[in-house]
Amino acid sequence: MIEIIVIGYGNVGSHLIEVLLSNTSINLKQVYNRSIEKIEHLLSKCPITNSFDEILEADVYIIAVSDDEISTVSKALKIDNKLVVHTSGSVDMNILNSNRKGVFYPLQTFTKNKSIDFSNIPLCIEANNDSDLILLEKLASKISNNSFILDSCQRKKMHLAAVFVNNFANHLYHIGYTICEENTVPFEILHPLMEETLNKIKGIPPLDSQTGPAKRNDQKTITLQLGQLSEAQQKIYMSLTNSIINTYKNHG
Repeated sequence: MIEIIVIGYGNVGSHLIEVLLSNTSINLKQVYNRSIEKIEHLLSKCPITNSFDEILEADVYIIAVSDDEISTVSKALKIDNKLVVHTSGSVDMNILNSNRKGVFYPLQTFTKNKSIDFSNIPLCIEANNDSDLILLEKLASKISNNSFILDSCQRKKMHLAAVFVNNFANHLYHIGYTICEENTVPFEILHPLMEETLNKIKGIPPLDSQTGPAKRNDQKTITLQLGQLSEAQQKIYMSLTNSIINTYKNHG
């Protein structure tokens, strides 16, 4: 049985803790969080602490804190010759202050109190030696059906791609939501369109599934729609429109 200690109770840490507690082949040996009040509800399920001096011994220490805090937390850990990993998509593995280090990055968006099926989440793993990579593969296989061995460069690129398909796309959903709300139309009217867009790109490349006025270079519609937007929205609209026009101009 793999013994795990999770350090941090943010969006990623809280979801990791939930899935680790539900797995009978994993021993979540302890949870650390700077604010003990936020993890007191876990006390009936596993030991908790807010002191690095009280950290127990385990096989893997998962640092699930903000990117800016990873180095500080790693240096504060008083452990010897144990595998320490972080869960960040954009931070290099070598920032960890340990001779055994790695990454255990769930490529997914997490929101507290919003349950998620971990079995479908891609887990991007990396380690600085083969035996620890095998250990992380074993751990990943216990909670997900998808694991990928990526080096730090590849992982950073996947995090960048994720910013486009998740963070930026979600902001565009927000703009669409705002337009619906301002015109007293329920946002749900767009749900089938959003779902079909996602379903299409599961089978064909996004380049081949693009539709709309920018793809057609329909300047009449583009001008009409620009007149209905705020100045900030116009900048986003034209940036994306020009990108689409140029993309298909270059692809004939």
